[in-house]
Amino acid sequence: MRIAILGAGRVGKSLGAALGAKQHQIVYGVRQPNSEPASGEFKTIGAAIAGADAVILATPWTATEALVCEHAPALTGKIVIDATTPLNASSSRLALGFDSSGIELLQSQAQGATFFKAFNAAGEDAIAKPLFPQGRAVMFVAGPKGPPKQVVLGLVSDVGFEAVDAGELRAARLLEPLGMLWLELAAQGRKGDFAFMLASRDSPQPQAASPRAVVALETG
Repeated sequence: MRIAILGAGRVGKSLGAALGAKQHQIVYGVRQPNSEPASGEFKTIGAAIAGADAVILATPWTATEALVCEHAPALTGKIVIDATTPLNASSSRLALGFDSSGIELLQSQAQGATFFKAFNAAGEDAIAKPLFPQGRAVMFVAGPKGPPKQVVLGLVSDVGFEAVDAGELRAARLLEPLGMLWLELAAQGRKGDFAFMLASRDSPQPQAASPRAVVALETG
């Protein structure tokens, strides 16, 4: 797939490297592409969105809402994966509390796009190496049912996580606090090289998208 990653910080670049290794076409959308290092393909945010089948938001939350509002028309028809944790300016609490979620706000501002929550509860180390001695790290996905969700689950699997469908978009009200918990644990000295896992006594069911579903979205 052609994937635009908006933001070229540590998480964005780790996602780009992992997905690029699976033969996805990656472009980074940044405010000033000429100031970025030579490695990777960097474009303006608008140009990156225009050529993409899917968009990953890997920007700080304080910039994400304005970015989505500004580019809402260009996001129409796109799969948008929100990897942010919506913290307030001081990073002390969730900006929207627990009665809504950041991604529900973003979806309301770009109604022509289809939003999914994923990649918000892991750091760049886990994204680069999701397999731990105890097993494979889990990544939950919240968003509407249908073929686009299967594609997102497939992308999560491509990165190397155990992809788990967490339900509809409102389930992000649970996943965003999970991202804040990850940040709190990292601040306590775990240095980012840890992740959450899901233990089950049942055999896991495959969650990846079928190749046919991916091709349909690439060419449609």
